[in-house]
Amino acid sequence: MKHWAALCLWLCCCAPAMAHKASDSYLSLDSGHWQGRWDIALRDLDYALGLDANGDGAITWGELRELGDAVFAYALQRLTVASAGQPCTLQPGSLQVDSHSDGNYAVLNFALACPDPAGPWSVDYRLFFDLDAQHRSLFSWAGSERPAVFGPDAHRIDFDMAGQTGIWPVLANFAGEGMRHILIGYDHLLFLLSLLLPAGLAWDRTGWRAVGSWRMAAWDAATVVTAFTLAHSLTLSLTALHVIALPARWVESAIAASVALAALNNIYPLLSRRRAWLAFGFGWIHGMGIASVLLDMGSARGSQLVALLGFNLGVEAGQLAAVAAVLPLVVYAGRFAVYSQSALRWGSAAIAALACVWLAERSLEVSLPIF
Repeated sequence: MKHWAALCLWLCCCAPAMAHKASDSYLSLDSGHWQGRWDIALRDLDYALGLDANGDGAITWGELRELGDAVFAYALQRLTVASAGQPCTLQPGSLQVDSHSDGNYAVLNFALACPDPAGPWSVDYRLFFDLDAQHRSLFSWAGSERPAVFGPDAHRIDFDMAGQTGIWPVLANFAGEGMRHILIGYDHLLFLLSLLLPAGLAWDRTGWRAVGSWRMAAWDAATVVTAFTLAHSLTLSLTALHVIALPARWVESAIAASVALAALNNIYPLLSRRRAWLAFGFGWIHGMGIASVLLDMGSARGSQLVALLGFNLGVEAGQLAAVAAVLPLVVYAGRFAVYSQSALRWGSAAIAALACVWLAERSLEVSLPIF
């Protein structure tokens, strides 16, 4: 059992500390004014180009401006815009800095010069895919109601008319992104896992014991997952639509704390019969974290609603897939005394330890060289 606990701890520690916010950018093109805007996270540019010249961990405007030409060259070489099959010329413009929900971004303004402005159009995006397979870019075309997401397997978009695409491709695109987002969201998954680990068990004065009923275990899991879904779906929607907003640092820190508390509740079960309420209460803050990828969409309200629906459906599908994979194993293992007496405790302790590392990193905005 010591080997099992060590393996569990190792698996948890392999998860990246920033479990939600992957590499991203925001690209918008306007064929009416023949210009484009590309917001790229400074942290990603620093990783690719080494913007932090003095190594103090902070990228200043002077450091960015000093490498401005290199930033434009690096980015624009990885973007191709074509009209009627003829590539457009992308001419660098002004360089600015803007603040997004997760930090500072370099804003690359550029001009479009196309041989045939009538279209049809195509956009081929290749930024950072060689460095980070999880990188995504949220793309919008001025006048279009339909945003899109670039990824390694979807790096090219074609438009029959200026930026016009159907609803169903957008819905499917964002549903896929929602599923991917939840499946790489290690903190969300560990929070849910912490709540599911006691499924099939009951707490009394002597400790955890097996209930011996798949029906009871399934009902217990269903109440927990439903409570979590209701809460995070609501705040995901409200956050993505800019109805509510909290600083990203607070949200990420609170999510880490929720994982630690859910895991510790398996060791010291103060809320053993109220885990659904725990899921519902912390689900509110998890929804704000899940919404991070949609916060800076900046497109028309109609497109926001389509993207939000697809993204939410994808999140729920990914969550259900994770539950379907974990629940049978947890319930089966719960039949053995060693699970409730040792594995549950050590597994929860490993999750709590990792969550405490996340909490320290996110609240203090530092990177701990532990793993």
